Amino acid sequence: MPIIAPWREWDIKSREEEIDYAEAHNIPLKISRETNYSKDKNIWHLSHEGLDLEDPANEPLYNKEGFLEMGVSPEKAPDKPTYVKIHFEKGVPTSVDGVEMDSVGIVTKLNQLGGENGIGLLDIVENRLVGMKCRGVYETPGGAILYKAHEVLESICLDRETAHYKSLVAQKLAELVYTAQWFTPLTKAILSFVKTTQETVTGDVTLKLYKGNMINAGVTSPYSLYDPEIATFDEDDVYNQADSAGFINLYGLPTKVYAKMKAKNNLK
Repeated sequence: MPIIAPWREWDIKSREEEIDYAEAHNIPLKISRETNYSKDKNIWHLSHEGLDLEDPANEPLYNKEGFLEMGVSPEKAPDKPTYVKIHFEKGVPTSVDGVEMDSVGIVTKLNQLGGENGIGLLDIVENRLVGMKCRGVYETPGGAILYKAHEVLESICLDRETAHYKSLVAQKLAELVYTAQWFTPLTKAILSFVKTTQETVTGDVTLKLYKGNMINAGVTSPYSLYDPEIATFDEDDVYNQADSAGFINLYGLPTKVYAKMKAKNNLK
């Protein structure tokens, strides 16, 4: 795929020179020299870089006119919470508040709801592939809601070992995507693993959106591994508390052996 990147091919070396070029050729701009943030926007997110954000000591000016574009700051969000219910089929969101939508429709709807409630603002210092650190502020209202809802649903649908290992795999997959390694054998293999983990991730998640917060307000699934009869604090015939002594002794044995070795050799 051919890539057209004027910045790499022309002699323009700064944002100021970009503005000069645009003004000289009557190209309309949404920015001024004072609001000259570097912004990249698509349906999934909007990134902000440059100007005062180049110093990590500076708080982002979320309430500055023209800074946020996909939503409002938590301070300007409504005083009344918004509830949203998302349905997933095998890990894929299929409807919002009972209305079936395609992927674009779902992200667009959640961008609206999340943006109105100050959801999805992220201020991070990235470790770029080339070695430098770069500070950016991101708006991802719809993505943040989907990520949270999916995480809540997985909490009742995935067993412990799968859930823990998937979090390790997620870190590597994120690195591969970030470094443009999508079309690689490892990415394909990891995606196959992820697809397998999603076979039972079906159900409904309700979140309460309130001033930048996403609060779990209920989750259900026909494949839930949460069993109230086993997890109860009331009297039951499923779990014998005395059974814990065995694995406590076994899990503690390596630590006991290590402590004896230290004592034998007068090690602290």
